[in-house]
Amino acid sequence: MLNFSARLFYFSRMQLSSTIFRLLFFKLNKAHLLQLNNTHLFAGILGTWLVGIGRYWDDEKASLLQNLGLGSVIYIFLLAAFIWIIVLPFQIENWAYKIVLTFIALTSFPAIFYAIPVEKFFTIQTANTINVWFLAVVAAWRLCLLFSFLKQFTRLSLGNIITITFMPICLIISVLTILNLHKVVFSIMGGIRNPGPHDSSYFVLMFLTGISLLLILPLIGAYITGIYNRKKEIKRQQINK
Repeated sequence: MLNFSARLFYFSRMQLSSTIFRLLFFKLNKAHLLQLNNTHLFAGILGTWLVGIGRYWDDEKASLLQNLGLGSVIYIFLLAAFIWIIVLPFQIENWAYKIVLTFIALTSFPAIFYAIPVEKFFTIQTANTINVWFLAVVAAWRLCLLFSFLKQFTRLSLGNIITITFMPICLIISVLTILNLHKVVFSIMGGIRNPGPHDSSYFVLMFLTGISLLLILPLIGAYITGIYNRKKEIKRQQINK
């Protein structure tokens, strides 16, 4: 009996690892996404927490929430809620907050690159460059995962998917920069005398914030237009039935 339980546990763990791997490499379709359950959600939250701790363990400028990994956990709940809400008006079948949260949580694993202490092996300048590349790769990877998720699940037009993908990111980048990095921004504006290993990442975030502020109004306009066209499409389908 014990041997059977051990085998069952091993099989379940391998199945979970396989699902996470396939999700991270764009191998899941809508049917697979609908099968995500509480085990996947727990694994995603646990992974987010551990990655969050690793992300800030060597950052002296991090807040207590960030050092404890709780900031990352709170972030995925808020991001999932935002994405869930902005898609609601499009009336997508089986669209649920739990599915969005599970997906967002599972996409946190690539951020493990942030935990690599490159500043221990390279100069500050080289570590800055490596951290920027880590930031760019992880951000692009997770953005592509979100785009793929929305494409597979919502089956909306390409324009709507692009709008929904970038709208929350643009807003969140601006808000997080203002709330979490204001002291760093002031330091950069005044000149950095003792640069840290994450300062280049802050420069990148400042640049992305500027881009986000330029894009947010056009994205909102495209979002409203998309909802209007979607409602017309649904009404037309109901009439034709």
